Amino acid sequence: MKKIILLCAGGMSTSMLVKKMQEEAAKDGLECEIAAYPQADAKDKAADADVILLGPQIRFAKAKVAEACPGVPIDAIDMKIYGRMDGRGALDIAKKMMGI
Repeated sequence: MKKIILLCAGGMSTSMLVKKMQEEAAKDGLECEIAAYPQADAKDKAADADVILLGPQIRFAKAKVAEACPGVPIDAIDMKIYGRMDGRGALDIAKKMMGI
């Protein structure tokens, strides 16, 4: 089972995107855990993730998150994908980063 973690400023708006990503993952038959947390919880919640996606509002924190979660692939979600709450687009980013 894959673990996809989304991090944002507070973990609230990203929760809506998580729900849409979970729906798309179910359509694909992809067994994964997808969750959203505030950036401050990165070390506790995301250090064992297969991939971390950052909300565009905290893309500046990529280096700090990488330091807290060494070895985990990290990228920011494209602003258009995030703004549209495009679960398919965000899931496709995560799948590509995991080599799926």
